[in-house]
Amino acid sequence: MTKKIPVQSHRKLFENIKTLLNDARKAVVRNINSAMVMTYFEIGRMIVVDEQQGKVRADYAKETLKNLSLDLTREFGKGFSERNLENMRKFYLSYAPKISQTLSAKSETVSRISAQALPLGWSHYLLLIRIANEEERRFYEIEAASQNWSVRELERQFNSSLYERLVLSRDKKKVNDLSEKGHILATAQDVIKEPYVLEFLGIKEESAYSENDLESAIINRIEHFMLELGKGFLFAGRQVRFSFDEEHYYVDLVFYNRLLKCFVLIDLKIGKLKHQDLGQMQMYVNYYDRYVKSADENKTIGIILCKDKHKALVEITLPEDNEQIFAQKYQLYLPSKEELKKQLEE
Repeated sequence: MTKKIPVQSHRKLFENIKTLLNDARKAVVRNINSAMVMTYFEIGRMIVVDEQQGKVRADYAKETLKNLSLDLTREFGKGFSERNLENMRKFYLSYAPKISQTLSAKSETVSRISAQALPLGWSHYLLLIRIANEEERRFYEIEAASQNWSVRELERQFNSSLYERLVLSRDKKKVNDLSEKGHILATAQDVIKEPYVLEFLGIKEESAYSENDLESAIINRIEHFMLELGKGFLFAGRQVRFSFDEEHYYVDLVFYNRLLKCFVLIDLKIGKLKHQDLGQMQMYVNYYDRYVKSADENKTIGIILCKDKHKALVEITLPEDNEQIFAQKYQLYLPSKEELKKQLEE
C-alpha cells in the first residue's frame, strides 16, 4: 500500500520549489535586462565613434541613423527605429564618463563593472536620459536602484520634483550629498520635504474637504503616502490615543522610522497654521519622548502638514534650537518644476 504524503509536507515542498523557480526567473530577467542595457550602450558608442569619423556633421549623423535603422529593422525586426537609435546614442553620451571612471577605479572585467555601473533597466534609463541636470540625474539613478523603484515610481518621483523639494529643505552643504549618495537619513531634518505632494489622493484642490476626509484618503492610499514620506517608514496607526490627567489626546498618524530609530508623529491641518497647532504637536512629541520611546531610541519627530504656514510664526513659536517639530506645506497637485527651480535660483 502506497504511503500517503502529509498535505502539510507536500505544501512546504511545493512552496520551496515555487520560490526557487520564481527566483530563477527573476534572475533570468535581470540578466536579460542587464545584457540589453549594455548592448544598447555599446551600440550608442559605435554610433558616436562613427559620427566622430564623419566629423559630426548633422546631415551625416541623420543619414547614418536613417540607413542604420532600415538595415537593423530588416535584419532584427522592431526596436531599431531612428528614435530608439538616437536614444542609444544619447544614453552612451550621458553615461560614458561614469563607465570610464568606474573602469579606471577598479581592475575588474568590463562586463562586470558595467553591470554594476548601470544597474537599472532600459526603461529606467530612457527616462533618466531626459534629465539634463547631471546631479539631478545621478540622484534619481541612485534612489531608483537602492529603493528598487519601478519605472512608474521613478516617473512619479521625477514628476513630483522630489530632487528640487529635497534641495529646498536642505542647507547647501548637504545638497551635494544628494547627487553623490542619494537621500541619506541621518537627522530629523533629512526627513523633511518642501512641499509634500499628495496628488495621488485624488482630492481636487478647489473642493471642500475636512481633515477627517484628508486622513481617510491617506489611509486608503497608505503605500503611496509612505513612498512620499521617504525611506524607512513603518505605519503604526491612525488616531492613536494617549491619556494623562484624565484627558484623552489623539495623534492623526503615527509612524516609526527604522533608519532614524524614532517615532514620527503627523498632524493634518487643512486651514492656516496657528501657534496652538505648534504647541499641540510639541505636547505630543514631549509625551512620546517621556513615556513611549525606549532609552535606545532617538527623539520623536513631529510634522504638521498644513495648507498654509507663516514662516515667522513657526520661528517665533518654536525654540531656536528646534530639531524635532516641523510645519510643512502640502499640496494636492504636482508642482511646477519651473517654479521650484526659480525658488532654487533665488
